[in-house]
This record gives sequence, C-alpha cells and structure tokens, in this order.
Amino acid sequence: MEISEVRVKLIENKDDRLKAFCSVTMDNEFVVRDIKIIEGTNGFFVAMPSRKMSDHCEKCGGKNHLRAKFCNNCGGSLPEDRAKKDMKGRMKLHADIAHPINAECRKKIQDKVIAAFTEEVEKSKLPGYKPVDMDEPDNEVPEIVT
Repeated sequence: MEISEVRVKLIENKDDRLKAFCSVTMDNEFVVRDIKIIEGTNGFFVAMPSRKMSDHCEKCGGKNHLRAKFCNNCGGSLPEDRAKKDMKGRMKLHADIAHPINAECRKKIQDKVIAAFTEEVEKSKLPGYKPVDMDEPDNEVPEIVT
C-alpha cells in the first residue's frame, strides 16, 4: 500500500487536544476521511474515524448512545454499564469505521500523517497562508449505472 496523498486541516482551538483533521489517499484509489490528529502526553498520534456505539431501549426499541441514562424515544430509564469493556477495563463507547489491520500499517499511516501535519503547521506560519479545503473534490468517480 502506498499513501499517495495526505490533506491536513488544522483546528483553531488551541486549548483542545484535537489539533487537526486529515484525509489519507491510498494507491491513488481509496480515501479515508476524518482521521484525527490528537496531542497526547507522549506527542501527537492519529485516531481513526469512528462512530458512537449505541443500543436499543428494552421497552420501546428506541436507539440510544451507550452513555444515555434515559431513552431518547420513550424517556424510560436505561440500565447503566451497557457498554462492553476493552482489555484494559475501559468502556468501549466508539467503534472504528476504518483502521489498519497491523502495527506496520498503523506506523506507516501515522508517520505520513504526522509529517504532513508538521509541514502544514509550518506553512500556517507563513504570510498569506490558505488552509487546505477538505471539501475540494478528489478525483471524481463516474456514476455506476446498472
């Protein structure tokens, strides 16, 4: 797998650990968007795009995120500790949408993304800096007609 492009959009909020969003294009054929660059205690790291996990109310079947105490649909009380726990005993509240399968791939992605982030931070210090437009279309894919 070749990482053919990394686009980085810096985040303005200086007090937050979230420093940027990025998209990664692989082999000029596949894009993963909404990868986050986060400042941790040991430096920057990459967090893959994820979604909040949810379950359904036992009374009405309404969908609720796992931290909810009451059902969004019927208002009924929801049991606590509905979230599964990971190997470290922490509640699993998010699930990755896309992620590397092994440590080698994760390192390759993280190294490229952090390098692009560092480069974008340096560019942002120059006069006339224009942030990357994340909504700019990638190579357009023709519509498949069946």
